[in-house]
Amino acid sequence: MGFSGNLDELKKTIIAGVIGFAVGALIMMVYGYDPISAYRALFNGAFGDLYGFSESLANATPLILTALTFAIGFRGGMFNIGAEGQLYLGACAGVTVSLFHLPFATGFALGLILAALAGAIWSLPVAILKATRGVHEVISTIMLNWISLFLAFYLVAEILVDPLRAEKTISIAEGARFPVMVPGTSLSYAIFISLGAAIIVYILLWRTVIGFDIRAMGYNPLATTYAGIERWKVILFVFITGGLTAGLAGAVHVMGRPPTYAIYSGMPSIRGLGFEGLAVAMIGRNHPIGIIISAIFFGGLMAGGRMMQLFAQVPLEMVRVVEGAVVLFLAIPELIRLFSFLRTMGTLHIFRSKRS
Repeated sequence: MGFSGNLDELKKTIIAGVIGFAVGALIMMVYGYDPISAYRALFNGAFGDLYGFSESLANATPLILTALTFAIGFRGGMFNIGAEGQLYLGACAGVTVSLFHLPFATGFALGLILAALAGAIWSLPVAILKATRGVHEVISTIMLNWISLFLAFYLVAEILVDPLRAEKTISIAEGARFPVMVPGTSLSYAIFISLGAAIIVYILLWRTVIGFDIRAMGYNPLATTYAGIERWKVILFVFITGGLTAGLAGAVHVMGRPPTYAIYSGMPSIRGLGFEGLAVAMIGRNHPIGIIISAIFFGGLMAGGRMMQLFAQVPLEMVRVVEGAVVLFLAIPELIRLFSFLRTMGTLHIFRSKRS
């Protein structure tokens, strides 16, 4: 896509965002809230000072990684929504290392490696079923998400539980935590893991042979088959890479999010980060650079939403409605493209079935 194409995409995003905020303002006015005060509190809370911006970046840290999981699959013509389940197991793997008293460098590195591997291994059944039996990834990832949810519940409540506080797991060992970047905030150096992953994914997709194969399969799967590209290799690479980033998202959240450095019963701080990453990816047009910007914006909505409650007396439910309206309208251009993409994939699937 050339400069003019990128400019058109930017214009669409800005227009969609303005419409989303306008709809959010209208909803607040209908229910008797002052949208000007609410949005002032939202943006001040998200980007108005160092604390707010730091919290926005902290919220964005795992979202970048789960968004990359979806974006890699989408670029390859696959609808991978397995980040949620892979995130759970990555978080549990990150905590598991703290069961053992390991030196600083060993515990820190092992936590990240085990988390990434947990996500990658959990993605393998999806890739194998897709490559060998043609099972659609939406079906298999949804099923595995539920399995991983209850597996994580068991691990949190029985295996990793803190013997002194039954409502949470053991805390991440001091030597396995990401240092806090801005004192008094939740922002840690884990943000650089997410930014580094986005850069690596960009290089993989646009500067390597396997990246070309992935994008080619996303544009036209039938043509890539005739071109000699082995679909099973691309499918395996896409899902394993996506699993790595989702697993890392779980690790950076528990290893790099003060003050708890633990998973609480029911996983309230973790659940939903995988699906929110899907929205981040769509708003970022499934491009690593766009995802970084989108995740920071999304993290800002999360951080600023609390300020809307505090200073504009907007209840939490209304904050969520407004945030949802903004995200929905921002995602509409990509949703239109997505529906067209899925229709094309369905046509190709029917064509293959008739040929066989």
